[in-house]
Amino acid sequence: MTDREPPRRRVPAPARPARNGRPAASRRPNPGPRRPRPAPAKAPAALRLGSPRPRLRMVSLGLTLVLVAFVVRLLQVQAVDASAYAAKAEQHRYVEHVLAAERGGITDRSGVALATSVDAYDITADPTMFRPADTAAATNSTAPVVPRDAPEQAAALLAPILGADADVLAKKLRTPRTRYVLLARRQTPQVWRQIKDLKSTLSEKADREKSASVIAGVFADPSSKRVYPNGDLAAGILGWVNADGKGGGGIEQQLNKDLAGKPGKIKYAQSGGRQVPTAGSDEQPAVPGSQVELTIDRDIQWAAQKAITDQVKKSGADRGYVMVQDTRTGEVLAMANAPGFDPNDLSQANATAMGNAALQDAYEPGSTAKVMSMAAVLEENAATPDTHVTVPNRLHRGDRLFQDDVDHPTWHLTLNGVLAKSSNIGTILAAGQLGKTQPQANRVLSSYLRKFGIGRPTGLGFPGETPGILAPADKWSTSQQYTIPFGQGFSINAMQAASVYSTIANGGVRVEPTLVRGTKGPDGRFTPAPSPKKNRVVSAKTAKTVAQMLESVVDDEEGTGAKARIPGYRVAGKTGTANRVDPATGRYKGYTSSFAGFAPADKPRVTVYCAIQNATKGGYFGGQICGPIYKQVMEFALKTLQVPPTGAEPARLPVSFQP
Repeated sequence: MTDREPPRRRVPAPARPARNGRPAASRRPNPGPRRPRPAPAKAPAALRLGSPRPRLRMVSLGLTLVLVAFVVRLLQVQAVDASAYAAKAEQHRYVEHVLAAERGGITDRSGVALATSVDAYDITADPTMFRPADTAAATNSTAPVVPRDAPEQAAALLAPILGADADVLAKKLRTPRTRYVLLARRQTPQVWRQIKDLKSTLSEKADREKSASVIAGVFADPSSKRVYPNGDLAAGILGWVNADGKGGGGIEQQLNKDLAGKPGKIKYAQSGGRQVPTAGSDEQPAVPGSQVELTIDRDIQWAAQKAITDQVKKSGADRGYVMVQDTRTGEVLAMANAPGFDPNDLSQANATAMGNAALQDAYEPGSTAKVMSMAAVLEENAATPDTHVTVPNRLHRGDRLFQDDVDHPTWHLTLNGVLAKSSNIGTILAAGQLGKTQPQANRVLSSYLRKFGIGRPTGLGFPGETPGILAPADKWSTSQQYTIPFGQGFSINAMQAASVYSTIANGGVRVEPTLVRGTKGPDGRFTPAPSPKKNRVVSAKTAKTVAQMLESVVDDEEGTGAKARIPGYRVAGKTGTANRVDPATGRYKGYTSSFAGFAPADKPRVTVYCAIQNATKGGYFGGQICGPIYKQVMEFALKTLQVPPTGAEPARLPVSFQP
């Protein structure tokens, strides 16, 4: 046995897998009872994890659905509704504002500013930025939006700054279907600075509190404010600018197109009420208005306005006017009205004084019109200055009994004396010589009145100007045939009256009056106004003779214009006192007092005309209350224009004759 290998130990085969939950039987035969072994220690149970596949499938499905939703939305925004969303974004992102053009200034003949413009701002708002729905649509859903009462909150903040009613402002901020409302016009830079500071403060607070600023939608459009540096000086000529920035009267209205310029516009991106500087802008610049140069001399205008204002107050009159004209060129050097108004503060202005009464009032001229009758008589060779005219105390003509302003015995006057003593009766007798019959004389006189500019526009083209009233000769009533020669029965304005005397002073040639010398465009180029029209009314000889006759009114002791004398100068002038038609009742009430003339009489340079309506204190005769005004204004004008006395002696035509 020792030579044999030791017996091998048989290893049992592995057990078969269990079937139906039971352990498979061993292939070995049962060796019989086995010795029991001690039970091994029980191992802890292992934690079994569920399969990850279901969870992965759910996450994948969720992500897929989210991506599909994003893709669908992206397709809707960029393809299906691209134009609508782009338009909506454009609407909320870009704002467009009008750029106001700077209004041109108005100066006197020397370039002194009479009307100018200063920087101002129109305070505006975008109502869509005060509505929660619109602000939410304009931003993402997580951004803060304005509260529902944003218009009321904003109005309460802005009202004390703008001096406006909070309810009115709130109503404007709630205006539907618009992105632009005007809250206040032409506010000073200080007002806009207050609003900007308030906007900045509220914006910083909103950023800290993650809220929205209630006045983010308030903006300012650059504008300008009209300023009249001389207050009420020449207000009747200049007019004013209304709330819409347009001329509301005077030159401001007449030349509004030239003065206003052409507005521009600007379009820029904004966010939260602020301009986005990196987004650029599209701007069309405004074109400034032209500067207008008037014929007015500021100093002469001041002297005329002061003189008439003082006299109207002293006389307790309704109103008065003074005209000053260059006899050679027709240029108006002054056109003063009293009472006047301050165009800087229209709230304090009297509506009845806001026009230009010197051009808008139509009234009967009275005896200042006799100069036209005398010119017609001389031009038609119906009489001479020396022609004898016997003037009774009363004259019966037609249906009336005529008289002069004072009772007198029979006067034995020359034609020159009729004018010097301002005799109505003598003028009726002289004008009757213009034709073989009264109707013929009427037609001749009417033709001269028309040539002098009566009954037709002066040529100024001024807003509201009246052409006066002069009926055709064949329509003159029985009384008009005899009243028109001495200045009643027809009406004029103050410019027409002054133009009559300038025509005589200019050698019988009427030059249309002018108020505008020219305009200066934005390029600085000056464009002179068109030359005024001229027409000869009477011959130079007739004009010179009439001028000599007018000297007798002032220089002769029997003349009615002694208060208009100016030491060192020869003065030609005529007084006037006419019954006045009350515009309220249409009946005669009170008087129109006037004085007209030019100087130097032998070498005319300046015409001055004064009229006062319905003087109620002191006297009312033209020579008495208007003669001193003529003297005061004429003296000032001659000195201002440096017109020297001629030194020649007056003709001193005879006033009366011995029967």
